[in-house]
Amino acid sequence: MTSASRHGLAPVARDDARLLLLGSLPGDASLAAGRYYAHPRNQFWHLLGRVLDEPLNGMDYGDRLARLQARGVALWDVIHAARREGSLDQRLREVETRDLPAFVAGLPGLRAVAFNGATAARLGRKALGQRNLALVDLPSSSPAFTAPFDEKAERWDQLRAFLD
Repeated sequence: MTSASRHGLAPVARDDARLLLLGSLPGDASLAAGRYYAHPRNQFWHLLGRVLDEPLNGMDYGDRLARLQARGVALWDVIHAARREGSLDQRLREVETRDLPAFVAGLPGLRAVAFNGATAARLGRKALGQRNLALVDLPSSSPAFTAPFDEKAERWDQLRAFLD
């Protein structure tokens, strides 16, 4: 079986964002739904809801995105396009990263960029280069990364400092 070409989703951002969360490339469930973190076992909305003290997981998707933007959070992915069979980052091939420096330049109030998982961190740090921003590596919210929720949440909690 050959891997299929995948393209990411549009960014969710306002120019007053203080925190940019970057994943690698949406998985199959998210791409099929046209929604970030659509897989029911992905813990993203639970983790970020805890950070923001908002019940994001229980909200309609459009309301989730509106709450993120109102709270100064932008959401996007490091990878513009890649070939991949399935949803695992380990299967990414022919990766084309986004022009993150140009995107970040359009967010004048940005204080930090956080990477959801090791692949996003590795590729995102390389794409961004040296910036006068905090760069935060987070444990992946993916169900493929099986660390306990509380362990992940403790690391994600550090994002609060960039939203105050």
